[in-house]
Amino acid sequence: MRTTDKQPRTSPLVPDAVAREISRHDWDSLTCGCGRPAGHLVDTLWDAAEGHPAAFHALEGHAFHTGRLRAPAPAVCGALMAVWSAGPPRQATREALLWALLRLLGTEDDGTSHEAGLYGQCAAHIRAGLPGLRRSTGAPGSVSAAYVEGILRLLDLSD
Repeated sequence: MRTTDKQPRTSPLVPDAVAREISRHDWDSLTCGCGRPAGHLVDTLWDAAEGHPAAFHALEGHAFHTGRLRAPAPAVCGALMAVWSAGPPRQATREALLWALLRLLGTEDDGTSHEAGLYGQCAAHIRAGLPGLRRSTGAPGSVSAAYVEGILRLLDLSD
């Protein structure tokens, strides 16, 4: 059964916009970084959207691995940015989400950052959410602020 054919998942902790972003992808048509169809990432993304910091770290080996982006990376990045836009409530969740975004930008694909390859698609998702990232950096010197600064640097947008 394809992920898109399953009954939609719901959670009172996940805003509708995040649920729509996760469900709009045909995850099973993507080959995950672990070699299986990426449908199993849906549960991880729901856990992330519900605010579980470990879920963001669990994306390693699936959306990115050993310095390279994998096929589900753009869809994962879109879902992560939807979570960010919804405003992750806890500091640990925000930090884990920013860590995952930084990891996505700190990897590479077959093209360059100027092509619409995996990296370019991820960068486009993150650029679209930059106003929210800049507003929510946290206190200067905080982990969140350092992650946002790293994201801006990788996008060549730091001051």
